[in-house]
Amino acid sequence: MAIGHLLLTASKSIGLPKLRWRRGLGIVIYTMKWLPEQIAGTLQGDEKPRIKPSASYTILNLDPQQPFSGIDQKSLTKLVKEKDVGRLFRLGGVEDIASSLDTDPESGIGKVTNSDDDNKHDDDEVARRQHAFGANTYTKPRCRSLFSFVWEAFKDPTILILFFCAALQSRQFDKLSKESSDVKVDVVRRGCRKFISIFDVVVGDVIWLNIGDQVPADGLLVEGHSLQVDESSMTGESDHVEIDSTHNPFLISGAKVVDGYGRMIVTAVGMNTSWGELMSSASRDSAEQTPLQVRLNTLTSAIGKLGMAVASLVLVVLFVRYFTGNTQDDNGNTEFVRGSTTTSEILEAVVNIVAAAVTIVVVAIPEGLPLAVTLTLAYSMKKMMADQAMVRKLSACETMGSATTICTDKTGTLTLNEMKVTKFYLGHEPMAGKIASITTSVAELIKEGIANNTTGGVQRPSLQADYVFSGSPTEKALLSWAVMELSMDMQEIKQNSTLLHVDPFNSKKKRSGVLVRSNIDGTDHAYWKGAAEMILSMCSHYYIASGEGRDLDNEARKTFEQIIQSMAAGSLRCIAFAHKKIEHNAQESDDQPELRDEGLTLLGMVGLKDPPRPGVKKAVESCQNAGVNIKMITGDNIFTAKAIATECGILRMGFDDQDGAVILGSEFRSHTPQQRLEKVDKICVMARSSPMDKLLMVECLKQKGHVVAVTGDGTNDAPALKEADIGLSMGIQGTEVAKESSDIVILDDNFSSVERVLCWGRGVYNNIQKFIQFQLTVNIAALVINFVAAVSSGDVPLTAVQLLWLNLIMDTLGALALATEKPTKELMDKKPVGRTEPLITNIMWRNIAAQAAYQVTVLLTLQFKGESMFSVDTAVKDTLLFNTFVLCQVFNEFNARKLEKKNVFKGIHRNKLFLAIIGITIVLQVVMVEFLKRFAGTERLNWEQWGVCLGLASASWPIGWIVKCIPVPERQNFSYLQSIIR
Repeated sequence: MAIGHLLLTASKSIGLPKLRWRRGLGIVIYTMKWLPEQIAGTLQGDEKPRIKPSASYTILNLDPQQPFSGIDQKSLTKLVKEKDVGRLFRLGGVEDIASSLDTDPESGIGKVTNSDDDNKHDDDEVARRQHAFGANTYTKPRCRSLFSFVWEAFKDPTILILFFCAALQSRQFDKLSKESSDVKVDVVRRGCRKFISIFDVVVGDVIWLNIGDQVPADGLLVEGHSLQVDESSMTGESDHVEIDSTHNPFLISGAKVVDGYGRMIVTAVGMNTSWGELMSSASRDSAEQTPLQVRLNTLTSAIGKLGMAVASLVLVVLFVRYFTGNTQDDNGNTEFVRGSTTTSEILEAVVNIVAAAVTIVVVAIPEGLPLAVTLTLAYSMKKMMADQAMVRKLSACETMGSATTICTDKTGTLTLNEMKVTKFYLGHEPMAGKIASITTSVAELIKEGIANNTTGGVQRPSLQADYVFSGSPTEKALLSWAVMELSMDMQEIKQNSTLLHVDPFNSKKKRSGVLVRSNIDGTDHAYWKGAAEMILSMCSHYYIASGEGRDLDNEARKTFEQIIQSMAAGSLRCIAFAHKKIEHNAQESDDQPELRDEGLTLLGMVGLKDPPRPGVKKAVESCQNAGVNIKMITGDNIFTAKAIATECGILRMGFDDQDGAVILGSEFRSHTPQQRLEKVDKICVMARSSPMDKLLMVECLKQKGHVVAVTGDGTNDAPALKEADIGLSMGIQGTEVAKESSDIVILDDNFSSVERVLCWGRGVYNNIQKFIQFQLTVNIAALVINFVAAVSSGDVPLTAVQLLWLNLIMDTLGALALATEKPTKELMDKKPVGRTEPLITNIMWRNIAAQAAYQVTVLLTLQFKGESMFSVDTAVKDTLLFNTFVLCQVFNEFNARKLEKKNVFKGIHRNKLFLAIIGITIVLQVVMVEFLKRFAGTERLNWEQWGVCLGLASASWPIGWIVKCIPVPERQNFSYLQSIIR
């Protein structure tokens, strides 16, 4: 202890560094001595050390106005994720959670004020909730950078030039993906239902869910009826999960509603949801190869092998000629003399020979094929967006061009999907202009049935504003008719009744029913609505206009069936309403009455009209003229289906019912597999079909060898959309499930857009064929010229630079010129390509052979007779040959625009890019010949020599015209080559 004190009180006369060291050492010694003594003294005796307890946490309230103080995001996320009902009850249930989130389960977030500042208040409320709980967006995987595409391109030298196109494609896909992800969600805010972007959903929002919807965020069910969801995208389980507000109210984002409907309150959004966790580690694979690309790779490989064989042969011949002393330099001296030729001279000669052989390989390998495919697909995708078609899968672009059959829906695709009540029957009497004569009791029953038995809604912001109807087209038409014609007050009716049970509508039952209890007299009533023939089979009585009820005997039933058929024949959708007052018996509990579906009284029938879209008949005829069969598959009855199909041109006027063109779904389903295969080609209309009937038809058509395209908009269309070669979903009415299962999204739900997609698909295939014809002509001519010249004279007439320039013309510029040709009407006059049609047809072989033979003849003549014919030296002769060869490709590029048509200039003024590329090619060729003598190995040509080159090259046009007059057999020749190319 003294030593420590001595060190601490050391004299200040010592140096500062030593003073600091001594004081530090003194503190250490002093502490080591004093601390044990203090602890020992404290612990003497029985008294225990008294250590003052400290708090294990500290609360800092930095924001006294912090919102939603009664609940936090972590608890909400954990609640739904773990599906803990006990925790839910400990938190007070759905009602208390809604209260903590400042949410009214009925009117949603925000207070109902009916003021002009509601929109501003909505924005403030949404911002407050996004600040507290986050936005309903997901962290996307990092987009691939430009350098990653460059690196991949360097791995394969043959597609080095494609990295610019890859960057362009990445940007295009990102744009399309963003547009396809921005779906609309039906929410309740300030007591009004509205559609908002899924990205604007916030915690506390009340969202309506119907069949086909995708759950946009994690949440809890507030109220629902027969709600079932498909959680297979998250759990992998195919069985549907029942959701109810008592035992399992948990809804996870990404689930699909497959039955029923309901309202949910959002508890987690964005990356806090179950789907968000999955999205954070998911990435989309974009390396898919189209069937066309697979065939092109095979073609490229075959051409490359041929080029390697020719180059190897040229290499051997040139080596043999050189080392045997059969080659001379420009002065006529033998290049190789044994014993006198130096090693450096030999190495220089070997390098030149190898360079010539390698150049032949470079010219032979068709680098332009991948570029042409990429340009065609990218160009077509961009233009198809303008034609209301968003391509989700590249393979669909060219596969659609091969389609032989299109199976289409009726509602919304062939028709406008804008239903309107045009006829109303009460009893057997049409009530047009007689609505006022309907007795009050019957009118009230009809209004109560429509108001309670609906998934739609009626809103009227103010007395001066128009009514706003929500729901499906059929629901909106019925609500509009009831409000406008029957003066229905939906809000008052719903306030005066309590909903006890709901049997929701689905595509199999084609009906819906509700059981309600009157709040006025306590009586229970069942209301049914659905397809007229379905509801009629459930009825035993019917009302007439005076309110009198009558028995529905066989004669009356036949009269109703005739009315239904007459409305269906006029392409009207017939909907019937029925009612039954529930009388309780002694054995039945008053609290749980039964929703009965027999012994009903028919209230009336309405006819709804959904007119065909403008231009749909012309589009159908265009597809039929193109050899594509159009089949309409609908859930409507057979009379409505035949009427619409006739209006749209799918059925011809005066068709025979006995020829099998029209069939019921149940009838098709009951056939044996062999019978279905025999009948499927004749079917034009399938009525009263289920989603499985559509899938069954697609399977049969594919077994028959058809390339099938299918349109669909519902969740239950997903199996058929996936099974089809090309799935076409609807962008407006289509559910998220349908869009995810499709290859192309038709943005305007119009069949005319389907016809344009078919035309674009054929254009893609045709553009690829044009480029292949153009490139093979160049390849064959270049290979023959170099091979013959090398074998005969030991010299290659075209230098490496000249061949590479030719390669640039036929690959890059040729692809740009021919791959961006717009589809023409003539494409829709041809038969479908089919699955196994070869890329190179007999027509293409005819054109290639004629042009290649002409070019080879001209160039060989110039090679061996050019000097004497034009009295020029070897250098000028080689320049004439090179110039003529390049100009031949420029003129032949015009021939490639039309594979069959003689007039190759038709529509050329509309393709500005083609003309620009031709002009650029000619200008660059002049520069190569006249100004780049040393670089290109050329000599300047006079006007006469330029005229000779142009004259020889322009002969390609009349030769192309004459050759196209030669007929070719339909049966494909060159069977060996065809098998390779396929």
